[in-house]
Amino acid sequence: MNSYPLARRLAAEGLGAFFLFATVIGSGITAEHLSRGNDAVALLGNTVATAAILFVLITILGPISGAHMNPAVSFVAASRRGLRWPDAAAYIAAQLAFGILGAWAAHLMFDLPTLQLSVKARTGLGQWAGEAVATFGLILTILGSVRFRPSWTPATVALYITAAYWFTSSTSFANPAITIARSLSDTFAGIAPHDVPLFIVAQLIGAAGGALLARLLFDPEPQRDGHAAASA
Repeated sequence: MNSYPLARRLAAEGLGAFFLFATVIGSGITAEHLSRGNDAVALLGNTVATAAILFVLITILGPISGAHMNPAVSFVAASRRGLRWPDAAAYIAAQLAFGILGAWAAHLMFDLPTLQLSVKARTGLGQWAGEAVATFGLILTILGSVRFRPSWTPATVALYITAAYWFTSSTSFANPAITIARSLSDTFAGIAPHDVPLFIVAQLIGAAGGALLARLLFDPEPQRDGHAAASA
């Protein structure tokens, strides 16, 4: 359990979500403007910016709140008793509220209407599978890093997301809160609101699968009895 007061942890989660979501949406706007219609170049710019801010935010905020910035991560942390369920609910509320503020801040910075809804369709079995796989891998990356190389967690998460932007069909949202925030932005990073629910379902399925496999792969095996320990 984290020793910092809940208020400080919520401030860290809110700050992290604000800057992460602002980066995803803002870098998407910049990339789309500068790429002159080349979607591959735009996605590359969006990828690099997202990975960079993830590394920074996890490094500076991880020691305070864990730097979840993602309801799926908070849900898994609570299921593994690393976070109290009421605290997880508060984390998720902060992630969503401040993440939406980050999306609106991106709109403000680029002189776009603050309130908008995306019309970009992201649906179908392939996209849902992409989100399940992306979130599955993200949870494995986080739990494996925390278990074996905690100091590498910022780098491993940033690198995983860099890869997942390109190897998944959905460009790896892997985060229910940012999925909702991106539905409120009719920009390069957007998703139509009616496509959000099944994206979130796929993300939660992927997170649950990742948590289950992580328990098998990474959790230490319980000591069965004293005789076995003595003879080992």
